[in-house]
Amino acid sequence: MMTNKKKRILITSLLVLLISGSAYVPPDEGMFPLSELKNVNLNKAGLKIDQKEIYNTETQTASLVDALVRVGGCTGSFISDAGLIITNHHCAFSAVQLASTPEHDYLENGFVAEDKTSEIEAKGMTCRITDSYEDVSDKILSSVANVSDPASRIRVINSEMKKLAAEAEAQDSTIEAEVSEMFIGKTYVLFRYKTIKDVRLVYVPSRNVGEFGGETDNWVWPRHTGDFSFMRAYVAPDGSPATYSKNNVPYKPKKFLKVNADGVSEDDFVFILGYPGRTFRHRPSQFIMHQQNFLLPYVSNLYEFQNKAMTEAGKKSRAIDIKLATRIKRNANVMKNYNGKLKGLKGLDLVKEKKQEDEALASYINENVELKAKYGNLMSDIDNLYKLIFNDAYRDMWLTQIYSSTSLLEIAKRLNDFKTDLTSKPVAEKAKYFSDNIGSLKKSLLDRYDSFDIDVDKELFARMLEDAAKLPKNQRIAVVDKQVIKGFNAEEQIDKFVNSRYQYTRLKDQNYVMNVLLKSPKSLTEYIDPLLLFEREIHDQIEILRPEKERREGQLNKLMGDYVAVKERFKQQDFIPDANSTLRLTFGYVRGFSPADATYMKPFTTIKGLLEKGSTDNPEFNYPPKIRQLWLAKDFGPFAKKDLNDVPVSFLYNLDTTGGNSGSPVMNSKGELIGVNFDRAYEATINDYAWNENYSRSIGVDIRYVLWVASKVDNANFLLEEIGVKP
Repeated sequence: MMTNKKKRILITSLLVLLISGSAYVPPDEGMFPLSELKNVNLNKAGLKIDQKEIYNTETQTASLVDALVRVGGCTGSFISDAGLIITNHHCAFSAVQLASTPEHDYLENGFVAEDKTSEIEAKGMTCRITDSYEDVSDKILSSVANVSDPASRIRVINSEMKKLAAEAEAQDSTIEAEVSEMFIGKTYVLFRYKTIKDVRLVYVPSRNVGEFGGETDNWVWPRHTGDFSFMRAYVAPDGSPATYSKNNVPYKPKKFLKVNADGVSEDDFVFILGYPGRTFRHRPSQFIMHQQNFLLPYVSNLYEFQNKAMTEAGKKSRAIDIKLATRIKRNANVMKNYNGKLKGLKGLDLVKEKKQEDEALASYINENVELKAKYGNLMSDIDNLYKLIFNDAYRDMWLTQIYSSTSLLEIAKRLNDFKTDLTSKPVAEKAKYFSDNIGSLKKSLLDRYDSFDIDVDKELFARMLEDAAKLPKNQRIAVVDKQVIKGFNAEEQIDKFVNSRYQYTRLKDQNYVMNVLLKSPKSLTEYIDPLLLFEREIHDQIEILRPEKERREGQLNKLMGDYVAVKERFKQQDFIPDANSTLRLTFGYVRGFSPADATYMKPFTTIKGLLEKGSTDNPEFNYPPKIRQLWLAKDFGPFAKKDLNDVPVSFLYNLDTTGGNSGSPVMNSKGELIGVNFDRAYEATINDYAWNENYSRSIGVDIRYVLWVASKVDNANFLLEEIGVKP
C-alpha cells in the first residue's frame, strides 16, 4: 500500500473538488470482485442507476455483467442483441493477422463485412462469459489443514482446485469451471463460465487508425489511436456452443450495452467492468526486488533482441512480415510496459518503501504476544525463501523463456510430450489415444508454425544458448554444457551447434511433420531427431528441479496467506484481492493529471492533434487521407464535442486497470457505453505494484471517434444502425 504522503490528491483535482463542493473521492485503489460490490457505494460516487443493475444475485434479471465477455486475453462487451462485440483493435490483431495474406492484407487495410455472410472466422478466438461464482476457500484450505510439507501442500491445493472444477462441470455440462486463487494461500473462488467457440471478424479499421502512433505512442499520453474492432459471437442453431460452421447463428446475449453517442466530459463519473490480468500489490519487498533486479530487465532485454531479429526478417517479404506481426507487437508492448515499470519502481523507490512497511509489520508482530507466537518467524521465513529464489533466478528465467523464444523447441516439446503419453499407454489403448488426441496436437503445432521463420528461429536459439553459456556455475543448463559448449569456445560452438541442428532436423518441414511424422503411432515413436533429443534433456533438468520448485511454491503459498492476514490486522482494513483475470469493477472520473513539474495533461485529445502528429516525418503517424479531408470540411456529423469543436479521439480517467482490461467497456453513470479502454499512461505502468491518484491514469478510445470513423471513414453505417445510433 502507498504511504499517506504519496496519496495526496493532484492539485488540479483538489481545485475541482473545492469548486464543485460535492464530488465524491473514490478509494485509493480497487479492482473490485463481484463479491465485494456490496461494500462499495457507487451511487454516492456518481452512479445514477440502481447498483443492482450492474450485478444482481437476488433475481434472475439480466444485469450489466451479462454483457461482458473475455475474448482472447482481453475484455469485450455485447452491444447488440445479435451477438455484436466491441473490443480493441490490438485484441483482434492476431485473428486479423491469421486471416491476412499479401493479396488480402486486412492487417494493413482493415476489414468491413457488409453483411453477416461476409464476416470471417476469427481464428484462435473464443468468448468466455462469467455465469456464476462461489467461494470455496473453506473446502480448499480444509484439505491442507493437516498437511505440513510445503510441496505436498501445493500439490493437494492444485488437486482440490481441479477436483472442484471437475465436479461443477459434471453437474452442468454447458459450463466450464475454474477455481481462482484470490489471495495466495487464503481465499479461493469457483467460477463457472459459458464459452462461445465461434467468433467472427465484422469490422476492423485500417492499421493506421487502429494502431496510429505505433510504438512511439504506446503507453503514452496524449494518444490518438483508434484502438477498436467489432466481432460477432455465433452458436449452433439450438443455442449450444459450437466451433465455426456456416450453419451457426448469431448468439443472443442475456444483456447488451446501450451505446451513448453523446460521450462524457471532464470530471464525469465512469466505471469499467472487465477481466484484469495480474497485479502484485500485496507482496513483500523481496518480490518487488525480484521484479526490479531480475525479471523486468531480463525479459525487456531479450524481447528487444527478438524484435530486432524479427523486424529484420520481415523486410524479406510482406508474407514474412505478416507472419511475425503479432509476435512483434506483443513483445513490443511487454517491453515498453516493463521499461515503464522499471522507471516507476526506481522513481518511487518502491523496494525501499516496501522494506519500511515490512519492518513496521515485523515490529507490530513482535510487540503482540499472540501474533508473535503465531507469526514470529513469518518475515524471516519470507526473506530466507527469497534468497533461494534469487540464487536460481537467471537459470529459472532461462528455462521459462526457452520454449517461447524458439519455435522449433516448442514444437519438439509438444511432440515429445505427446510421444511420452502415447508410449505410457497399454498396447491395446495406443491406437485409440492417438486418434483421440492427434487433432488437438496438430492444431497446437499449426499455431506455432503460423509464426515460424527459420532464420529468426536460428538467431533466437543462438541468443538463448549464449545466455545459457554465461550463467553462473550454480545455475548451469546441463544439456547446453554437454551438447553445445563441451569445454570449448562458446561462441564458435554455438554457431556450429545451431547450424548443424537446424540443417538436420525435419521439424522445420511443416508438411513432413503433419503428414508423415504424425501419420501413425509407429511413425512418431520410431522417429529420432536431434532437436527432440536436445529438448528432452531440457525437460529432464526441469523435472529434476521440480520437487524443490514445488516445495518453494508450497511454502510461499502458506507464507503469503499469513502475510496478507496479519497485514490486514496491522492496517486495520480489508484488502481488495490482486487481479487474477476474473471479472472486476473499477470506478472513478474523467480526469487529467500532471506527470511532471509545470505540466498538465488534459483528459481529451482530438482529430486536430492527430493531424498535428501526422505532419511529422514519423511513419507511425500516417493516417488515412480521408480523415484530413473530413476534418477540413468540419464534417463531424453528430459526433463532435461542442466545447472542443472537434471529435474527441481518446480520453483519460483515474480508474484502476491493468493488462486484461484492454477492450473493457467504459460506461457512464447510467451504465451506457461511452468508450473502450485500451491502455495506460506511461507513469501508470507501475499500477501492477502500486496505484496512486497522482499518476495512475488509464486511456480509452472515445465512442464518438469510433462511430465517426465507422460512419465517415469506412462507410460502416450498417453497424451504427445495428447498435441504435443515427449516423
